[in-house]
Amino acid sequence: MGLDDKAENAAEKLGGKGKEAVGKATDDEKLEAEGKGDQFKANMKEAGENVKDAFKGD
Repeated sequence: MGLDDKAENAAEKLGGKGKEAVGKATDDEKLEAEGKGDQFKANMKEAGENVKDAFKGD
């Protein structure tokens, strides 16, 4: 996984955590769910990159 990919995933995960926190604080279930979804998406991208790296033999 390249540094760009890691940074992008970390930023997406952090943004998702922020959305989730704001959603909880404002009692906005839609925003909270969107934040959780962003975090999940970042985690899946990271897992996919790790699988690719494993097959490359890195």
